Amino acid sequence: MFNEKFKEVLNHEGALSITTWSNNNANVTNTWNSYTHISNDVLLIPAAGMTSTQKDILVNNKIKLTLGSKEVEGTIGMGAGFYLEGTARFLDDGDEYNMMKTKFPFLKRVLEVTPIIVKQTI
Repeated sequence: MFNEKFKEVLNHEGALSITTWSNNNANVTNTWNSYTHISNDVLLIPAAGMTSTQKDILVNNKIKLTLGSKEVEGTIGMGAGFYLEGTARFLDDGDEYNMMKTKFPFLKRVLEVTPIIVKQTI
């Protein structure tokens, strides 16, 4: 599901925006591309805060993300970006959690995103 261009964007720093919603209220939080890890066709993102995101996911597990990097060749020149829709859950134990905790000691939980749609936007 994640093509080479998507992986290239993750390997360059840029902001990753996470949008969740429940009860007619949207929440947006941000993290960094470099914090994001691909494992078995899911994204793993360290969460130190993300309390509003977690509350939303307990009610509605749908999620939207955008990410990009101006350092990667896109569709019309330098700058590539992606849009992703999927489902999410938080992990607080297990192999994936332990692997991420080793890489990012500050995390309290791991946001696991299973993509449904991944498309390049620029």
